[in-house]
Amino acid sequence: MFDHVGIQVTDVSASTAALAAAFHPIGLVECRRFDTPGGPVVAFADASAPERPYFWLSGGTATEPRHESHIAFVAGSRAEVDEVGAAAVAAGLEILHEPRLWPEYHEHYYGVFFRDLDGNNFEAVSHRPE
Repeated sequence: MFDHVGIQVTDVSASTAALAAAFHPIGLVECRRFDTPGGPVVAFADASAPERPYFWLSGGTATEPRHESHIAFVAGSRAEVDEVGAAAVAAGLEILHEPRLWPEYHEHYYGVFFRDLDGNNFEAVSHRPE
């Protein structure tokens, strides 16, 4: 189990807005923001436990070769996965895979995959039966 994960993005403010909108349906909220000489650093947490940030964004520049990150967040239901997908579209993010069952992972794996503003692959997934 990890304590937290952080990724670098080219525009922290734009990425914060897009990811906060996309993951709002599952309760991911910005909980801290630090201004640093290199730009803002933003922390996200579950809305029910904002004192425990576990996902961080900081500034960086794209370099070649670049390998996309894949980060999946737990959704409480298939309906929440659908809501994340709709919110990602509304935030202008590219949907990689529409919400659906992924039986190759297991019979109840239901997820949506989308790309953030820097090309990272994000997912919301529910492991619960319908």
